[in-house]
Amino acid sequence: MRAYNILDSPHRRLNLLTGEWVLVSPQRAQRPWLGQVEKVPAESLPAYDPNCYLCPGNKRAGGAQNPHYTSTFVFDNDFAALLPPASGLPTPAATEPGPNLFVAEAEPGICRVVCFSPRHDLNLPELSQSQVEAVVRTWADQSRDLGERDFISYVQVFENKGALMGASNPHPHSQVWASGHIPNEPAKELRAQSEYFHRHQSCLLCDVLAAETRSSERLVVANPHFTALVPFWAVWPFEVLVLSNRHVAALTDLTPSEVTGLADLLRRVTARYDNLFETSFPYSMGFHQAPGDGQAHSEWHLHAHFYPPLLRSATVRKFMVGYEMLAMPQRDLTPETAAERLRVLSDQHYRAARVGEDAGHNYNL
Repeated sequence: MRAYNILDSPHRRLNLLTGEWVLVSPQRAQRPWLGQVEKVPAESLPAYDPNCYLCPGNKRAGGAQNPHYTSTFVFDNDFAALLPPASGLPTPAATEPGPNLFVAEAEPGICRVVCFSPRHDLNLPELSQSQVEAVVRTWADQSRDLGERDFISYVQVFENKGALMGASNPHPHSQVWASGHIPNEPAKELRAQSEYFHRHQSCLLCDVLAAETRSSERLVVANPHFTALVPFWAVWPFEVLVLSNRHVAALTDLTPSEVTGLADLLRRVTARYDNLFETSFPYSMGFHQAPGDGQAHSEWHLHAHFYPPLLRSATVRKFMVGYEMLAMPQRDLTPETAAERLRVLSDQHYRAARVGEDAGHNYNL
């Protein structure tokens, strides 16, 4: 009887950050696909679009006029999901006596948009190293500014890239939402990291990073300050976890060298994504940093999640439906295979390679 091999047999893996399981079914990887096929997004965008509400000098959807910005540009979201306490919104009424079947609480906050560049047609891997460093510094500045508000407990930096991930505008931008309570996903990770720290007197993600570095099986790319890997418990086909090599809790803790290292790593990861299927690769990406709730968070380790939907090609995506929605997440492609496919790709963006341009200085793995 042959030994059970998780690389070719169905099994489940535990996500240490959330305490939740993911089903891995590698034997299904070769199944035929007769499902939905997406349209390949247009490759050619203008450097400036007079109809884009994020381009310099244009009028935004809410009526405000953008300045003629030349680097990053930040503004309060014109259609914010969260509003500060001074907005005058009434607090939801208290629940009636008896079982709390219908519970509501006021949720104050601030939502901002961060434009990466005045260029309408360039995403992270196509920006220069210095331009991406400016984006990272802006994220840190916004995290600091919003985190100092007395009604804010958590700052979430995130980017939705591509129409498949709900981006309503192709102009390269991200968002920063600061909320009065710690949201669901960071709250799960806070519990997991706290429990691990109290049980082992060490940082969960520091230990994960050390083990992954020794194995190298799921590593994608690294430099002296940051490491990108496909996590053992990945749900999305080409999911990536970015970890700071030094134990830091937030973007605001990064040194200038670490800002440079993070910018370099983001360019290299996103270039590999685009190179995988030679398309502008969609994803949702976000940083999980320590809550700003006034508590010491020695257990928290700065990290970012990349959740891309593409599965087999630029036109076939992974859907979270049926079993995934009703039972647990499931994947066919193993994290080890996904890591290998990303690892062997070039740091140089495929569009730059076509015209012989250099993609910029990168550290070596």
